[in-house]
Amino acid sequence: MKVCGQNIRKIRRSKDFTQEYMAFEMGISQKAYSDIENSKVKINLDILTKISDILEIKPSDICSISHKCGMDGNDDRYQSLLEYMKKNNISVPEEYL
Repeated sequence: MKVCGQNIRKIRRSKDFTQEYMAFEMGISQKAYSDIENSKVKINLDILTKISDILEIKPSDICSISHKCGMDGNDDRYQSLLEYMKKNNISVPEEYL
């Protein structure tokens, strides 16, 4: 979903971070990072965690559970995200449990 990439861009810009900075911190190329923001790649838990750590926010601030981070309704991945959020004490709205 494009929503997650757009949220990342918005939050990154609000902190005055460049794409180059984000890419460097993640250990990837600027092009690879740009692809994340432009929703050319699916955002997995590893990417979500790295970005949220750099931006010092909760993963749910980037990609709400309702968007399923572009997971196209794959229940296993959705359940993995729910479990990850619970394990890391990230609040999950009742309607998504």
